[in-house]
Amino acid sequence: MTDYTQTVSDAPPTSPWLIEARGLMKLALPLVATQLAQMAILTTDVLMLGRLSKEALAGAALGNTVFYFAWLFGLGPTAAISPLIAHVLGARPNDRAGIRAIMRMGFWAILLLSVPLTSFLFFAKDILLVLQQRPELAEAASRFVRPLSAGLVFSLGFQVLRNYVTALGHPKASLWVMLVSILFNTAADYALIFGHFGFPKLGLMGAGIASACSYTFSFVAMIVVVLASAELRKYRIFLRFFRPDWDKFAELFRLGMPIGVTMLFEVALFNASVLMMGTFGTASVAAHQVALNLCSLTFMVPLGIAMAATVRVGLAAGAGDRPGVRRAGVTALAIGTGFMSCTAVLLALFPHHFAALYFATDSPANRDVLGLAVNFLRLAAAFQVFDGLQVVASLSLRGLKDARMPMWLAGASYWGIGFPLCLGLGVGLNWQGVGVWIGLAFALMAAAILLSWRFFALSRAVART
Repeated sequence: MTDYTQTVSDAPPTSPWLIEARGLMKLALPLVATQLAQMAILTTDVLMLGRLSKEALAGAALGNTVFYFAWLFGLGPTAAISPLIAHVLGARPNDRAGIRAIMRMGFWAILLLSVPLTSFLFFAKDILLVLQQRPELAEAASRFVRPLSAGLVFSLGFQVLRNYVTALGHPKASLWVMLVSILFNTAADYALIFGHFGFPKLGLMGAGIASACSYTFSFVAMIVVVLASAELRKYRIFLRFFRPDWDKFAELFRLGMPIGVTMLFEVALFNASVLMMGTFGTASVAAHQVALNLCSLTFMVPLGIAMAATVRVGLAAGAGDRPGVRRAGVTALAIGTGFMSCTAVLLALFPHHFAALYFATDSPANRDVLGLAVNFLRLAAAFQVFDGLQVVASLSLRGLKDARMPMWLAGASYWGIGFPLCLGLGVGLNWQGVGVWIGLAFALMAAAILLSWRFFALSRAVART
């Protein structure tokens, strides 16, 4: 990892913003590619299950709702790893022991959390029934989630390693792993969902098994990559694995849990929207899943930029460079907003073309799903820019170790504004899916405004020229 202060001092003094943009994108591009590769795995599941039946797609959508609710609880401490390592490197670039302690406690955290979270997933059917979901969809979701739950700890373990290599400036390591994992998951889905290569046809259960196996494969492959790289291996992250460092352990949870709750506020709103759609019928759930999948694909680009911003802001903060903090965050906000402006135009102009990728358009049975998906995508175009702004601002604040106030701002945006609108417009006024998507748009707009304001308030400084 290059010394942050050395990088800054070597930069041409007349172009700090250009230098920051180059540094940000050098780190961000592999992260964006990794996010897109990760989404490609989820998209493969959606495409294959959509070809199986819209009932299978709807069951997987509800199952993923429960799974990612549990996953987010475990994700918080892993998300704290990147800013913590960045602060150490910004202040003390050669502190291997400090980085090793952060990693060791990160693994401890996910092992501790995975036991109750995996147990929780075995009650997916009962949870969905309590939430007034249709019994046939709750049963389908359970068939998907139970085998998928075995991959939870490995998925979280991959995130620990991924944040480690990102903070050290080697994001391509996780990219190569994800690219290979796409091939693994595609083959596993094809074999286990439809019964090819001599495997039984397991449908939804096969999709859950395939995803769990993919999570396990990516974790093991990531360990191999770390151990094979001299630059990553030198920190010896598994050395004295059973030695506690309670200060680092507490810091991971002190920073990580508000981060996890912040993400949970947003994702829980989108998951709640899936549950609302479940009350409107199978076609609404399937169309909603298609629209969410496409929005998630576009979201991966600003998310990758935001993850790079966490490291860049953290390095500047660790080195005590406040103008550098502001410059890193503003640069990321500008680039993320520019990209999402382009996707907004594409979704607004060509919603039918995108929706048709997921279903056979010549089937009369899919006509209702396609019509709903097109309407949802037009509304999704309206919040693209806000979605990009809120994630970049949130993760830039993470680089400053600012987690508690963003948590409350996210809670107010998604549940003080977004949820009442989704419920009131979708259910109260019976606008159904259209009302729900309008509520989502207003929630993201509020989050973008509040979190951007928070970053500018904390990073206010005279830019160094």
